[in-house]
Amino acid sequence: MIFKDYYKILGLENNKVTANEIKTAYREQAKKYHPDINDDYKFSEERFKDINEAYKVLSNAAARKKYDRTWNSRIGSKRKSEYNKREDGTISHNFFNMFFGGKSETTVQEKSSHKKNPIKGENVETEIDISIEEAFKGKSKKVSLRTINGKMRTFEIKIPAGIRNGEKIRLIGQGKKGENGGNNGDLFIKIHIKDDKKFSLRGAELHTNLYLTPWEAALGARVSIDTLEDTVALYVPQGIQSGENVHIPGKGYKDGKGGRGDLIAEVKIMVPKKLTEEEKSVFQKLGDISKFNPRF
Repeated sequence: MIFKDYYKILGLENNKVTANEIKTAYREQAKKYHPDINDDYKFSEERFKDINEAYKVLSNAAARKKYDRTWNSRIGSKRKSEYNKREDGTISHNFFNMFFGGKSETTVQEKSSHKKNPIKGENVETEIDISIEEAFKGKSKKVSLRTINGKMRTFEIKIPAGIRNGEKIRLIGQGKKGENGGNNGDLFIKIHIKDDKKFSLRGAELHTNLYLTPWEAALGARVSIDTLEDTVALYVPQGIQSGENVHIPGKGYKDGKGGRGDLIAEVKIMVPKKLTEEEKSVFQKLGDISKFNPRF
């Protein structure tokens, strides 16, 4: 067992000192070696623990009397500096218990510092593409992903109906392995909703194209248009122009609040590339009688 010279730790020459001198010495040393004001944090922290331990023994009359007997028998006229030769926490613990019979706060901290704390594994994030229809209706989907060790693994994930673009699905414990008994990290799958040929998604709005013939645009018409779940009839007013939008309320994407956005159809007026002789004749006649000139 290593004997710790508590008087020297407090900066005192010997044990011929009063209780007030011990208190004064303790305050000076505690201020000098406080970890918050020293650059060498590790050294000052250890020294600060010794200072507190020394003061706890020497400020207690009964403990000091018992300690002094040991101090006189071990040191006497020949001083030793074994207090610097620290061994493991068990030795410090046994020496301190000679005077108090219990565990010191320092000992508990020293012992616990040697234990390896459980460390949770790192989370892993990846991204998958899904269709607008899959995102709107929701579905269970099997996806194959490459794990951190390079192997392919298949996961079955449940995509909730109405998931938002950029949201993440969390698979608990499927990330990197934990250390020292810690939990595994999680796998986060970021959802990217892909636009398709028919629809594009912007927030809760769905956008699509509404293709019209020149005569439908000029005369107005009732046409059919597809939505995500059905087909609806749509009235097109006469004289509508390419680029104009027609809104179909409540037929867009889910807004996350129990409602739906709009389906917005952009008008595109299509001209036939090939005409029959009769069609050419009609267009020619229209050109002769019409006074409409879009360039003026």
